[in-house]
Amino acid sequence: MSARDATTAFATVLVDEWARSGCTDAVVAPGSRSTPLALALARDDRVRVHVVLDERSAAFRALGIGLVGPRPAILLCTSGTAAVNFHPAVVEAAHARVPLLVCTADRPPELRDTGAGQTIDQTKLYGDAVRWFSDPGPPADVENAGPVWRGLACRALAEACGPPAGPVHLNLPFREPLVPTGAPLVDAPGRAGGRPWTVSAPAARAADPVSVRVVADEVRSHPRGLVVAGWGAEVSSATAARFTRVAGWPVLADPISGLRCGSRAIATYEALLRAEAFAAAHVPDFVLRLGAPLTSKVTNEWLARGVDTLLVDPDDAWLDPHHSVAARVSAAAEPLLAAVADLLDEERNDPWCDAWTAAEQVARDAIDGVLDASDAPFEGRVARDLAAAMPDGTALVVGSSLPVRALEWCMAPRDGLELFANRGANGIDGFVSTVLGVAAGRGTPTVGLCGDLCFLHDTNGLLGAKDSAPATFVVLDNDGGGIFSFLPQEPLPEFEQLFGTPHRLDLVAVARAHGVAAERVTDLTALKDALASGETRVLVIPVDRQAAVERHRALWRAVEVALTPSG
Repeated sequence: MSARDATTAFATVLVDEWARSGCTDAVVAPGSRSTPLALALARDDRVRVHVVLDERSAAFRALGIGLVGPRPAILLCTSGTAAVNFHPAVVEAAHARVPLLVCTADRPPELRDTGAGQTIDQTKLYGDAVRWFSDPGPPADVENAGPVWRGLACRALAEACGPPAGPVHLNLPFREPLVPTGAPLVDAPGRAGGRPWTVSAPAARAADPVSVRVVADEVRSHPRGLVVAGWGAEVSSATAARFTRVAGWPVLADPISGLRCGSRAIATYEALLRAEAFAAAHVPDFVLRLGAPLTSKVTNEWLARGVDTLLVDPDDAWLDPHHSVAARVSAAAEPLLAAVADLLDEERNDPWCDAWTAAEQVARDAIDGVLDASDAPFEGRVARDLAAAMPDGTALVVGSSLPVRALEWCMAPRDGLELFANRGANGIDGFVSTVLGVAAGRGTPTVGLCGDLCFLHDTNGLLGAKDSAPATFVVLDNDGGGIFSFLPQEPLPEFEQLFGTPHRLDLVAVARAHGVAAERVTDLTALKDALASGETRVLVIPVDRQAAVERHRALWRAVEVALTPSG
């Protein structure tokens, strides 16, 4: 048996290849069996190592880094249930197409299924949620080991980056000794000049001429069209603006689409389409949908009523929960829309778009009137004011459940703000850690907007947060599950027990107990000043749940009244 140290060499090679290929961050949950790779990461100064105690929080921290992209974070844990705790973030990464390099340490084969401690079946632990799985076996000093190890690292990264991007799982069994032996390492040199062993070129993103003609023909023949932009639209605001000018169409833009900006962005569609007369009079004859459906249930159901919809998605995903899409184009929206705009090359001026933008202004004035009528905080007012107050170049990460809907209902169009959300699986778990990951990945001011239950789901993510890239958390505290007050469960006698679920906790004290600065904010006029901080902090905004429900309903009534012609 060779005396050379294969385990240390293997771990060092993986990290070297990932660093050569541009990976800059690793998130490590402490453990023993993962020691070889943890040491290799810590000893490579090209990689920033974030140590997170809780594995679920660690996984979502890595997910947040991957959201910023383009390279995934390396995520590492020890064997056993530690690996199981990665699963929620792996599922989110799969559905949201976020690159993630998941490395789970494992016991060697001779210890599996023997009752050995901290040993479970980790083979294909995440099932079909990963883009690729590999268990290369314990490192060994064998012929051609270097190229095999380097090829493994490069393929894992390429599979994670896609298309489509997503999580990759490397299950890495290590035999003892887990620390370097001091013996010479297995010789496994990389390519000269710091080049990766295998470079994978991204797939071509040029627009297919057939798809360009299909979309252009639909634009020509449908003056009453709409662009509907949801999560994953993946098109710049400049290209979208060019396209909508030649199409003469407005854009119903979810904030997380990145297209809620410009003169043709319709931000008040939730309120407009709750007004029955407006909704009936403004049914489009064609819809071009970019990415996933909107968050708005009202709008999605309205669009599903017999309107021809063409779905554009670069990864050929079947994003059609209402089973109403008439045609699909597997293409990147950016080059496709730019090519269509070049082909048509003439601005269309039509009363259709003017009617939508005029209604947008009427609805915006009505919504602002309701939001400004009282200084008492509630979700819609906070979402609108927060999105408006954040400086250009900052990032807003919004939590699922009521906050993402409040933002959709009330955020006015603006540019200069980058939006993120975990809308792949739409869960509220891991939010605190996702925000900290986005902050680490961007290196610029980052704010997270969430509800109280979302915050409490991931308070472990606050452990060590004061030593991470700073982020501000704005927590809407309505003492429970506020979203359920808008749903059919609300009248049930078991509502508070099963759905309202009041926690009755002092969230400021909870944050401070985790070593993070926190304060309660009741004056929304001071919100902008409260955001200006160079440290991680939590701003808790108390909300009266029932009063907030009534104020949200007042938004819809005010818009309907404003749209009704006076007698």
